[in-house]
Amino acid sequence: MKALVFAVLSTLAFSACAADARVSDADRLALYRANAGQPVANFQYFGRLDGWTPLGDSALAVWTKPSTAYLIELKGTCQDLDFANAITVTNQSGRVYANFDKVIVLGRGMNQMPCWIREMRPIDVKALKAAEQEKRQAQTAEREKTT
Repeated sequence: MKALVFAVLSTLAFSACAADARVSDADRLALYRANAGQPVANFQYFGRLDGWTPLGDSALAVWTKPSTAYLIELKGTCQDLDFANAITVTNQSGRVYANFDKVIVLGRGMNQMPCWIREMRPIDVKALKAAEQEKRQAQTAEREKTT
């Protein structure tokens, strides 16, 4: 069931990006930042991610459950984050800590550089979905005006 929910959420997220190729990483990151709460020192990690979304080369969103997500901002850039097929997140006894744990991009070679986590903020997933829907509707209306 979780896999199905993740597949649906991923499809929606990626279709939102595909609907308008002009949506930049910076615009997507701004949308996620606008729907994220205050920074937290750590969050519970259940051993696997339900999904993740790259937001440029220095930020990403990770889902620990279908309705629980965090905006992770990194210390500097993370090589190949935008093109990765998979990532892993280090943790300490089931908790991920800012300024201690890291994101590791998997699959592009043997030299996997750690990307240190600077800040983590919980995402209001319902508000994010609503904002993405609103943005898609505005883009559709704009396209219809120009045709």
